[in-house]
Amino acid sequence: MIGLPAFAALLGGALSICDALPYVRDVFKGSTRPHRGTWLIWTVLAWVAVGSNWADGAGWSLVPLAAQATLCGLILLLSWRRGEGGLGWGELLMFAVAGGGVYAAVTLTDPTLATYGVVVADVAGASMMVPKSWRDPYSETLSTFVLSSLVGVCALLSVGALDAALMVYPAYYVVANALVATLLVSRRRALAARDPLALADACS
Repeated sequence: MIGLPAFAALLGGALSICDALPYVRDVFKGSTRPHRGTWLIWTVLAWVAVGSNWADGAGWSLVPLAAQATLCGLILLLSWRRGEGGLGWGELLMFAVAGGGVYAAVTLTDPTLATYGVVVADVAGASMMVPKSWRDPYSETLSTFVLSSLVGVCALLSVGALDAALMVYPAYYVVANALVATLLVSRRRALAARDPLALADACS
C-alpha cells in the first residue's frame, strides 16, 4: 500500500503538470505574458532546490520539485519571445539579490540556511513580476498560482518528517503562490468594479 509521502509526491507531480498547461496555453494565446527575469530566476532556483534537497537526503519530495523545475524551464524558453521584462535598474537590483541568494544556497554548509538563500532569491524573482501583475492582472494565469500553492502543500506532505531543511522551501512555496493568486484576484476585482462587463473574468 502506498504511503502518504509517496502519494503526496505523485499528486504534487501531477498538479505541477496541471498548473503549467493552462499557463503555456495562455502564453501561446497571448493573454499571459511571463516576465523573463522572474522565470529565469525561478528556473535556476527550482533546480538548486532539487539539488539541495537531493543532497539533504530527500526522497519522494523530489518528485514535485523536479516536475516544477522542468516546467519552469519550459516557460522560461517561451518567455524569450512571448514575454516581457528587460534590464532596468530595478531588475538589475533584483538579479543581484537573487544572485546573492543562489550563492548562499550553494556555498553554505548548513542546509537550512542554504534553503533560506533560495527563498530570498525566489522573493527577488517574484518581486520582478509584481508591478506587471498589479498593472495588468490578466497578464498572468490565475489557476497556475492556485495549483502551484497546492503543489507546495503536496511537497510538504511528501517530506514525511519534521525536517526544517526540507520543509522551508515547500512552506514558502505555498505562501508565495497564494499571495500572487490573491494579488491577481483582488486586482481583477478592482478593475471589474470599474467595468461591470469584466466582472465574469475576475476569477477566471
